[in-house]
Amino acid sequence: MPSTKTQPSGGLVPLLVIATAQLMIVLDDSIVNIALPSIQSQLGVDPVHLPWIVNGYILAFGSLLLLGGRVGDLWGRKRALQVGLAVFALGSLAGGLGQSAQMLIAARAAQGIGAAMTAPNVLALIATTFKDRRTRDTALSLYGAMSGIGIVVGLVLGGFLTDALNWRWVFFINVPIGLLVLWGSRTLVPPAQGTGRLGLLVGALGTAGMVSLVYAVTRLGEDGLTDPIAYGLIALAAVLLVSFTLIQRRSQTPLVPLGLFKDRNRAGAYLTMLGLAIGPMGILYIVTLYLQQVQEYSPLVTGLSMLPFAVGIILGAGSAPNLLLKRSPRLVTTAGGLLSTAGALWIAWAISSEGGWLFIAPGFLVVALGFGFGVMALTQAAVYRVDADTAGIASALLNSAQQIGVALGWLCWQVSPRL
Repeated sequence: MPSTKTQPSGGLVPLLVIATAQLMIVLDDSIVNIALPSIQSQLGVDPVHLPWIVNGYILAFGSLLLLGGRVGDLWGRKRALQVGLAVFALGSLAGGLGQSAQMLIAARAAQGIGAAMTAPNVLALIATTFKDRRTRDTALSLYGAMSGIGIVVGLVLGGFLTDALNWRWVFFINVPIGLLVLWGSRTLVPPAQGTGRLGLLVGALGTAGMVSLVYAVTRLGEDGLTDPIAYGLIALAAVLLVSFTLIQRRSQTPLVPLGLFKDRNRAGAYLTMLGLAIGPMGILYIVTLYLQQVQEYSPLVTGLSMLPFAVGIILGAGSAPNLLLKRSPRLVTTAGGLLSTAGALWIAWAISSEGGWLFIAPGFLVVALGFGFGVMALTQAAVYRVDADTAGIASALLNSAQQIGVALGWLCWQVSPRL
């Protein structure tokens, strides 16, 4: 029986708050994509600036995840989550009211800052709030499902809102959801607050290194593999991150405790997550273009065509916890990777044969099933048995690996037609 002290933090409402927060954050990776043609037409956005309505979010989100996770460890995860949700909602409101490309890019960057404060602390709160293994596995299953379903929900909802209402509603929809989750976050019991401090120099080095790395990936996607500025940014990122690591080794209160990497399973989970996230997200990008430009599907029908991906994620994330009780995370991750590879090959064959949705759907289902297995196994390896005062940064490292993998997935599919 759970104690009176921990029971309030393991109820249904906190579970729904955590799941909805994750869904909202991931949903924004894709909801704006389908609305881009309408945004360009109505506001007269220059084609050069249009990708930055997407990239502004990716850049801010991916670059600030480590900082957001450590802020949660030191200043309180519940407080960091609430600040992140408030910033995200305000950024969404600004996006819906935007009158120019510059306003939209700034609003998307604000959303990314809010997401970077929210995402790692959502996962850390699962690890520290739900003490019972079964309840924690249920929460992680919901988290894993939301991580994949959010992309599909974004495509479906983005298509529906753009067709039925107006592109501005792909931003406005986040405001009531964000406020509702913010109100529900009062039910979360805050874990013990950290006692360290956030060093200005080390924070600046780590953030600047991540900004340079993520920006380099986005430039390669836009301008191709011959962009010299992108390679200069990669070199700058390497210098900054190496300097960051050297300072971390001597610091008494590091931003990223290097002891996290001494656990081989945890270090392997971070590296594997980066690779696992490349395939499915890149596949979603290319299939979205294929269905609209070759098969001539509408935005809404294109979004609905992604539902097999959501079904696969639910099946994979839902069944993985029971499988992980019997098999090691390594075996489950390997099985997930093989399934995703098989599904990707099927989709490549279907597209090369110019097949419609019925040909692509089975591949989508299998890719997502494998992705659900892998995300659950890697999440468990990364955040289980981690100390409470480093759960936020451990979660942020996993989120960073996934976000960089997503960016690399977009990059691979964007540059492949040029090769």
